[in-house]
Amino acid sequence: MKCMQTSNVLVSGLRGLGVEVAKNLVLGGVKSVTLHDPQPAAWADLSSQFYLREEDVGRSRAEASLPRLAECLRCAQVSTQVLPGAPGEPGALPQVVVLTNSPLEEQLWVGDFCHSRGIKLVVADTRGLFGQLFCDFGDDMVVTDPNGEQPLSAMVSMGCPGEVTCLDEARHGFESGDFVTFTEVEGMEELNSCGPVEIRVLGEHLGGRDTPGGLIHLGDTPGGGTHLGDTPGGGTHLGNLTEGGPWRSACWVSTWGGGTHLGGVTHLGDTPGGGDAAEVLALTKEVAAGAELDEELVRELAFQATGDLAPVNAFIGGLAAQEVMKAVSGKFTPITQWLYFDALECLPEENRDTLLTEEQCRPRNSRYDGQIAVFGAELQAKLGAQKYFVVGAGAIGCELLKNFAMVGLGCGPEGSVTVTDMDTIEKSNLNRQFLFRPWDVTKLKSERAAAAAREMNPALRVSSRTDRVGPDTERVYDDDFFEGLDGVANALDNVDARERLYMDRRCVYYRKPLLESGTLGTKGNVQVVIPFLSESYSSSQDPPEKAIPICTLKNFPNAIEHTLQWARDEFEGLFKQPAENVNQYLMDPKFLERTLRLAGTQPLEVLEAVQRSLVSDRPKGWPDCVAWACRHWHRQYSNNIRQLLHNFPPGQKTNSGTLFWSGPKRCPHPLVFDPDNPLHLDYVVAAANLFAQSYGIAGSRDRAAVAELLRHVRVPPFAPKAGVRIHVSDQELQSASAALGTEWGCPLCPQDDDTNFHMDFIVAASNLRAENYDIPPADRHKSKLIAGKIIPAIATTTAAVVGLACLELFKLVQGHRRLSSYKNAFLNLALPFVGFSEPLACPRNKVGTGGGLGTWGSLPEGVWGRTEGDWGHGGHFQRADLGSQWVPGSLPERIWGHSGVRVTPRGVWGHSGTQGHSQRGLGSQWDQGVTPRGIWGHSGVRVTPRGVWGHSGFGVTPRGVWGHRGFGGHSQRGWGPPWP
Repeated sequence: MKCMQTSNVLVSGLRGLGVEVAKNLVLGGVKSVTLHDPQPAAWADLSSQFYLREEDVGRSRAEASLPRLAECLRCAQVSTQVLPGAPGEPGALPQVVVLTNSPLEEQLWVGDFCHSRGIKLVVADTRGLFGQLFCDFGDDMVVTDPNGEQPLSAMVSMGCPGEVTCLDEARHGFESGDFVTFTEVEGMEELNSCGPVEIRVLGEHLGGRDTPGGLIHLGDTPGGGTHLGDTPGGGTHLGNLTEGGPWRSACWVSTWGGGTHLGGVTHLGDTPGGGDAAEVLALTKEVAAGAELDEELVRELAFQATGDLAPVNAFIGGLAAQEVMKAVSGKFTPITQWLYFDALECLPEENRDTLLTEEQCRPRNSRYDGQIAVFGAELQAKLGAQKYFVVGAGAIGCELLKNFAMVGLGCGPEGSVTVTDMDTIEKSNLNRQFLFRPWDVTKLKSERAAAAAREMNPALRVSSRTDRVGPDTERVYDDDFFEGLDGVANALDNVDARERLYMDRRCVYYRKPLLESGTLGTKGNVQVVIPFLSESYSSSQDPPEKAIPICTLKNFPNAIEHTLQWARDEFEGLFKQPAENVNQYLMDPKFLERTLRLAGTQPLEVLEAVQRSLVSDRPKGWPDCVAWACRHWHRQYSNNIRQLLHNFPPGQKTNSGTLFWSGPKRCPHPLVFDPDNPLHLDYVVAAANLFAQSYGIAGSRDRAAVAELLRHVRVPPFAPKAGVRIHVSDQELQSASAALGTEWGCPLCPQDDDTNFHMDFIVAASNLRAENYDIPPADRHKSKLIAGKIIPAIATTTAAVVGLACLELFKLVQGHRRLSSYKNAFLNLALPFVGFSEPLACPRNKVGTGGGLGTWGSLPEGVWGRTEGDWGHGGHFQRADLGSQWVPGSLPERIWGHSGVRVTPRGVWGHSGTQGHSQRGLGSQWDQGVTPRGIWGHSGVRVTPRGVWGHSGFGVTPRGVWGHRGFGGHSQRGWGPPWP
């Protein structure tokens, strides 16, 4: 993060791809992002440029995007500028230049310029369903952390000359090409002081260096790059990013770098058509003379040259932004030069020539022109009529809503998007959940996310809910709700898998497609669940996660992991972010001017924070630091909890009638400060010392002295807040800064140093909050272990994952029926790696043999009800099998349907526990509580004299079983003797 906070990046090209890269960089913590794109915005740009509005058409893309990008994270400096090195505007040279959707001539001269001056270069481009990425990080690039995992270390012993053997029984985890260092080697001490050396792995326990004994550690890795101009025609290397996916051969290079760019110089891109494709194919053959060429690929690329798809931009933009961060920080392994991507599986499976004609794909002066150029107007109409349910409005949920707004999902008169999330927004969410702004803090995520998405596309018919999905809200999300959906997109945290499994069961029950996405730091996955084609989400299980991911309910913690992450955020909010704001104010002469241009109440919030740091909260000595820590203790663990209970009293109910403080929401209670309580004193001592460090005041570890000072601190009584009072004085700030000096102290992020109060503060803050919510506390060792495994969401990974998920959405809306058309994805941007696989097919099992039920007892739950059976004579059960008596051996004791309905020889059980007893075999009479007209269970299950019917159409009749797809048999009216 230190490198990120001193970085300067230029992004040239602000169409959908460029703004995606810029947004991810701002959220990632890059200090300065400069935007360059003087071209006027067009209607087609609205297909994916989410920071442009209809009224911005005709304005410079960079100028129109600047205000909204600057709002993403106010500590980042976002500005516009002419390209550095261009005539008339030399400017300050950036550390990294990003070119997006730029012509080949510009790429080449900018590549020469950057390479000659040691500036790192990233080139990204998308055209319809195609994308490319190129990286040139120079010859002296060093990777300090190749994968983001805990650094490898193993004990080694003497082996054959040139070989070392790891003593651990487990695999050492090293790979050929890794650079390692040695320590504590005996007999060859020279190895202990040598720099990183490259190894070649010979086996699970062998490596390629001779050492008599000691420790081997993974070291820094060189990671240089080839100059763009060194590879005529656009490059010769295929990136090592992917395996097992839709990635093409080396002819891709000649196709993109040759014909497509040459065509773009003249007239390619005005209107898709066969003439352009033929011209590009001829040009490509000329450039790629002698190379293998996929002519169909060339034609498709030429046809889609005007295409602009938000999901493809999200995927390539996420990867490109991560590469920029690698270039700046040296953290994670960069892409090996070139990466090429396509998602042609998204095109129609059949009748492509009639669905994708020039007439269907011509521009219509619509915000969807970039998408219509790829899929045609017919699919656009289908997208507008879709009804989707988004579960969660966190990092993934925000990206989903953005992409849905861009592609026009649910934007037609018959379409809709419903998003639900019970959480409220906290400041710590702002750097990874990009739809939220500082003035949204404390508001409901679902409401603000829906409003922000609607601003991106006013036609989006989105509604927000705050009810958690689960068995207790099935009266809210009932049969009518799910039956009206076309699909569900999960955007849930990884903290609790129960909600994911629950939503999977509901989608299977109602036979709805499911888009499942998840992230864990730089890792992510996408799974698409297709009714009657693929297995469900719960059909397979991932191995238990070793790390503890978080995007947690911070207002309603229920585990120590939540309070620890809250404590880390508290540390940054109290001691790190104020220092950054003050330093910007002191060192940037345009700070006030730039701050006052921010939208909404941001200027007041920023200036008020600086005013507090320099004036109102500024201590004069150590006693003031202790008093500040004591007052802050009361604010966080007493007053804020009282305010929360004032807003949401213990007995309050939600709109659906359930108690607000129920389920995972623990009702908190305020604490009473006691200077004799060791935990309370731990917090004050740590906070007071950290606060004193910020102002250069000498602290103290004398707990008795601190306790004595606390007895003289006056804390104002609590009063519920009715509003926020803003008091800012520029004159006070100017005089205060002159007295302070040129730089303000800033404690670094917590390190493994037990003497700097960092971990003291986090442990005390976490356990106090745990006490607020009656959560068992964690000792120092456990807190350090848990805190070290917490992995927050990263904007780059989230963007890439959701982009891939929305590519699957195109296939679902078109109704693709080939399982091979769909792709599950697995990625790790740190390695980098992206893998694709086809979803596994759902199982189909036979039930029954020959003339009777036979193997009825082996009836599977059948994920989608696709049960194939041999029911005897013409598909009908013989009367002897389901007559007036149960035939011993022909029926089991119970039959389970997917919805949880159970039929037994003595009764019927519904999903909600509704039970009916009767004489053996469900004879001529129903016992009390069960009427011939039917019983309705909680999930919509109905029991009638003619059988048992589940909501999905699953039924049991006297002679057969009726499934959703119409398998079964007919017979007389009742179980046993006829019903009257």
